[in-house]
Amino acid sequence: MALNYDLAEDQQILRDSVRKFAEGEIKPKAQELDDKEQFSVELTRQMAEMGLFGMVVSPEYEGQGMDYVSYIIAVEELARVDGSHAATIAAGNSLGIGPIYYFGNEEQKKKYLPKLCRGEGMWGFGLTEANAGSDAGGSKTNAVLDGNEWVINGSKIFITNAACELSMGVTVQAVTGKREDGRPEYSCILVEHGTKGFEAKEMHGKLMWRASNTAELYFEDVRVPAGNLLGKRGDGFHQMLSTLDAGRLSIGCMGLGCAQGAYELALNYAQERVQFGKPLVKFQANAFKLANMAMEIEAARNLMYKACWLKDNKRPYAKEAAMAKLYCSELARRVSNEAVQIHGGYGLMKEYDVERFYRDAKLLEIGEGTSEIQRLVISRHIGC
Repeated sequence: MALNYDLAEDQQILRDSVRKFAEGEIKPKAQELDDKEQFSVELTRQMAEMGLFGMVVSPEYEGQGMDYVSYIIAVEELARVDGSHAATIAAGNSLGIGPIYYFGNEEQKKKYLPKLCRGEGMWGFGLTEANAGSDAGGSKTNAVLDGNEWVINGSKIFITNAACELSMGVTVQAVTGKREDGRPEYSCILVEHGTKGFEAKEMHGKLMWRASNTAELYFEDVRVPAGNLLGKRGDGFHQMLSTLDAGRLSIGCMGLGCAQGAYELALNYAQERVQFGKPLVKFQANAFKLANMAMEIEAARNLMYKACWLKDNKRPYAKEAAMAKLYCSELARRVSNEAVQIHGGYGLMKEYDVERFYRDAKLLEIGEGTSEIQRLVISRHIGC
């Protein structure tokens, strides 16, 4: 079968509709929400009405039944305008809905997925801890089986979508015992908001994604039914790695969208701003910067879409996901930096969107595995 780089008609319609929404509804409010560090329930519900939650989930659970390329296109278009709202959708799908859809039993799926896919509620993925970031195996949160209940103690940090008005609960990775080789046994457990001893606190003072909801989670003798175990006992680490593989695609496409948006801001500004009697774009130094941006964005999009194509076709994609996440996130930093440079002093002012893009880009090199971890993952795949 010959290569085909054309999007399907429904994918192009999706791109156009998400772009129109992002430009018309999110863009006018993005700066104010960023300034106030305010998560918008209204915009989140509007995104839900567009079908942006549960995008790859089967219609059986009220999902949209789309392919992964379509999902990535939607997140890319949101990130082209604002990273915070792209993060809400990316985390909502990949980290919130994903683990329940791929590893949950039928009862769990029917209980949680319809409401999550309709965007009536949101779910977090409790992995990172104060002393367990890149070293996810250093998690200290623990769960002990007491009769027919799990008793959870510990804490999590930097958890997206876990402390807003729409938050329903979280998937918690916890140490549930020891393996035969002496290493910790990890399992994932579903914990609903309102459970006694479970507290979620919204985090403020962030550099980036200031209109995205980020939380600290605390578990003090939290008791949940044994049936809240996600999948099999001891499968938590495997579930976490699988979730992160898919999550890297969504974070990577956020980098792609961020780069595209920053590039367009820089190009438009360079075409309008006049210095020494001619537009900035007519100076070779700026023209070459913009040419490099356009070239790298094209390369990034091809890499990202290929990784998503591999996933859609049920082929191994972990290496390509790490490559796409690494390249796109670092590209976002390079492009946003050059975009600010082209704006000059105005690029440092909040009234110009490029300032927000510059800040938002940094998280992409840290979240879902740092750039250093991505290089480690890639090196292992190539036999180093």
